[in-house]
Amino acid sequence: MSTPVPVSLESGLHTEYIRKQLVQAVFAADITAAAIAAPFDEEDGSLLAVPDGYLPVGYTTDDGITFPSDLSISDVTSSQAVEPTRSDIESDILSASFAPQETNNATIALYEGLPLAGAGALPAIGTAWQWDRASSPRNPFRRLLFIGLDYGDDGGEIYVVKFMPRARLTNREDEQWARSTETQRPVTFNAYRDSALGTSCRNWVDGPGWRALAA
Repeated sequence: MSTPVPVSLESGLHTEYIRKQLVQAVFAADITAAAIAAPFDEEDGSLLAVPDGYLPVGYTTDDGITFPSDLSISDVTSSQAVEPTRSDIESDILSASFAPQETNNATIALYEGLPLAGAGALPAIGTAWQWDRASSPRNPFRRLLFIGLDYGDDGGEIYVVKFMPRARLTNREDEQWARSTETQRPVTFNAYRDSALGTSCRNWVDGPGWRALAA
């Protein structure tokens, strides 16, 4: 009788697969800007330049970027069972929340509902800015690009990218002026399905450090 081979509970454990987003970046564009098609170089996985029309949000608070997912389930219960006999997803809403710390073209436009480019957009930083609170507020759709950066064991870059091709402001928290803290303009955007791309959010993971894991 052969001796059974002991089962190793550690064979599926990989510390090199544990990821953090050490640096995060948010870019915003008007809905008329070109959608992000391929953020990486096909040959080596390096990150390509962000297209024109996408403005950087800049520094955000230590909380970084949060992507809440509001999942609603509809259950069918039956007299003969103690658990639901059928469950269906009724809604699945993806959001993105972040609190910008900079006062720049992107943060003001996202918070106030202004265009990011073209007529009505704020001019360059350092020139006089003026905008009015609208009597009938507009809430335009935006394109939002989120990029997270980590490093592999060999020091190579590993990027996690989310692209919301059709996002809309659904909440903004108070703008506070105080000596003790920087002026923040916290916002939350919901992702909506883009008919051309067929999705509300497209995701990528790539980079030289990621590809090194296949070696």
